[in-house]
Amino acid sequence: MSSLGEIRSIFWDIGGVLLTNGWDRNQRARVLGGLGVDPADYESRHDAANYRWERGLSTAEDFFRETVFTEPRSFTFAELWPKVCGESKVLHQECFDILGALAADERFHVATLNNESRELNDYRLQTFQLRGYFNYFICSGYVHEMKPNPGIYRSAIDISGYAPERALFIDDKPENCEAAISLGMQAIWFQSPLQLRQELAQRGIKDI
Repeated sequence: MSSLGEIRSIFWDIGGVLLTNGWDRNQRARVLGGLGVDPADYESRHDAANYRWERGLSTAEDFFRETVFTEPRSFTFAELWPKVCGESKVLHQECFDILGALAADERFHVATLNNESRELNDYRLQTFQLRGYFNYFICSGYVHEMKPNPGIYRSAIDISGYAPERALFIDDKPENCEAAISLGMQAIWFQSPLQLRQELAQRGIKDI
């Protein structure tokens, strides 16, 4: 385990740790089903379009044109988009408390490391006032690569200015944590706020 003096960069996932996911399968079924869209028909197109959208290679309007507006609908993109955004909620307020304590400690650079489309990421940063917590943002929609592919972690390491072993990554998906570890980073597989506090304390980050 690393001591307080050794960790310098702390990277946070957002969906599944701080907030609900941005546009997961349950959210898609709820929103689109309520609008009369066949979820199975939508899902047959989701992955191919999402590959580009979450990497910032297409816009939200492009994405929904390819997945929802492939036929005439009784609603417009302008009516759909607020419903998509409305699916985002605070997941763990206690995680915001932990994040706030880390962000206030000048010994750490705190950043995001998350998969999200540019538009949803911008909405979530603004709506939940996340910009004040983070020094910078490593988002798939900005850097055109997604976890668990190694490129996004390398970008995070390079931008941090510190060696990978001085970086701690917090994520709710084990495969994303394993990818970080394979590149020399430390990682906490998030399961609960209490477990996160305990694992931070094991690394010398106490009284958070």
